[in-house]
Amino acid sequence: MEKKLAAIEGILFSMGTSVTRRQLMEAVDATDQEFEELIDQLEKEYSKERRGIRLLKLDDSYQLCTKTEYYGSLIRIVNHPKKPRLTDVMLETLSIIAYKQPVTKQEIEAIRGVKCDHAINKLLEYQLIREAGRLDAIGRPILFRTTEEFLRCFGVKSTDDLPVVGEEQVEDFKIQAQEEVKYTLDEANLEEEMEEM
Repeated sequence: MEKKLAAIEGILFSMGTSVTRRQLMEAVDATDQEFEELIDQLEKEYSKERRGIRLLKLDDSYQLCTKTEYYGSLIRIVNHPKKPRLTDVMLETLSIIAYKQPVTKQEIEAIRGVKCDHAINKLLEYQLIREAGRLDAIGRPILFRTTEEFLRCFGVKSTDDLPVVGEEQVEDFKIQAQEEVKYTLDEANLEEEMEEM
């Protein structure tokens, strides 16, 4: 049992990214029940105050990472990674994907009322969303869903942990999107008038 526990710890440390439950079970040749006991034991060990790392569970995967209270010390040694800057448009687009996934660009645009090519491209670049196949419909549009990076960035274990969105919040999204379209059109009209002068 101790060897299997050490093997799981070694794998997670070496990989540096998340590893699925299935991969870990196969690597150490553990049954479901045995794996649960091993993970519980590992979680207890890393939850002790004297430890600088923690075991993070993301959907059906596991990863070792630094405890948040030690980020300050870590930053003094490594270059601080550049965090993606999310605009309101990108956040709205990401919210729609998170709650409606898997979802097509056309569905997102129908909800927002405006084009979202730039927002989707940026979210893909930041690895917060990924392509999740194609819809079985005319044109076979690409489906999008959130990634493990999304879960890490927003501090949730799974999309089931996301707060519930009420109908009034969905309506707010639509109103904001309509205002954005109006503002863009007003700006374009103003530029045309200035050119004509």
